[in-house]
Amino acid sequence: MGDDLKMRSLRTVFAVLAVFLAACGPPQKKDAGAAKTEEPPVPHKHTNRLAKEKSPYLLQHAHNPVDWFPWGEEAFAKAKKEGKPVFLSVGYSTCHWCHVMERESFENEDTAKILNAHFVSIKVDREERPDVDEIYMEAVQAMNNGGGGWPMSVFLTPEGKPFFAGTYFPPDDRHGRPGFPTLLDRIRTLWTEKRDEIEKQGDMLVEFLANSGKPDGPTDLDAKLLPAAVKQMLDRFDPDNGGFGTSPKFPPAMALGYLLREARNDKAAMQAVTKTLPWREAACTTRPAAVSRGTRPTSAGSSRTSRKCSTTTRSSRASTPKRPS
Repeated sequence: MGDDLKMRSLRTVFAVLAVFLAACGPPQKKDAGAAKTEEPPVPHKHTNRLAKEKSPYLLQHAHNPVDWFPWGEEAFAKAKKEGKPVFLSVGYSTCHWCHVMERESFENEDTAKILNAHFVSIKVDREERPDVDEIYMEAVQAMNNGGGGWPMSVFLTPEGKPFFAGTYFPPDDRHGRPGFPTLLDRIRTLWTEKRDEIEKQGDMLVEFLANSGKPDGPTDLDAKLLPAAVKQMLDRFDPDNGGFGTSPKFPPAMALGYLLREARNDKAAMQAVTKTLPWREAACTTRPAAVSRGTRPTSAGSSRTSRKCSTTTRSSRASTPKRPS
């Protein structure tokens, strides 16, 4: 009896020890196929009004620290109310130097503070608003001995009259040329101290452009001109590489849209559209080594490509610009 009791007691102790040791053992490995918990996306530090736009180019600037406005009455109303000049920046999604200036200046916190404090900044996609681009490119060329390009950088009065214009500006002073922050400081000072003179300069430039742009003949538009416009575009069509004219080529969104409308009754218009659109898609999906080095491709069918290409959609909130008067 005594030996049996001792054996049962030992068995009980060993059973308790086994349970204890099993509980203290190493943790079991998790199933490798178990779903991982996704981390929430990191929120952007800045978001401006361009986040509500449709243009891919404008959306690329939606998280700049610059307080961008799209083209419209809201921006000019703010400029008039606060007595500030307008900084107008025009570019497009495949423009190499547009993205360089964005990276160097528009993503810079210090530069953005200057723009936000002393200017009303407007960003325009030239593919979406070729009308705005054309009007102010005339001013750029008039003030730069016929030279122009993109990014287009124009300073306007609150009434939309240009008084200073250029293209790309570097982030710092170099080669005798002022950097963008230096330029902003000088224009801010002139606007504060000599606003009347600047506004007179804007009036003179608008008058000059109005007189130099007057046609000799009648200006009435007629539907009979539309077939002539189609013929002019088709005469410039490149049947080998697509696009219109010679390199560098810019995606002509408005022209393609009009040709597509005419393509129902015009096989040549349809051919121009179908040949050009694959070229445009290829330019958007490839990034030639030449572009990454900041130079232009030499292919006749290529345009300057960059981070993204746009499929232009016209904003429903867009307003028709008027020539400054």
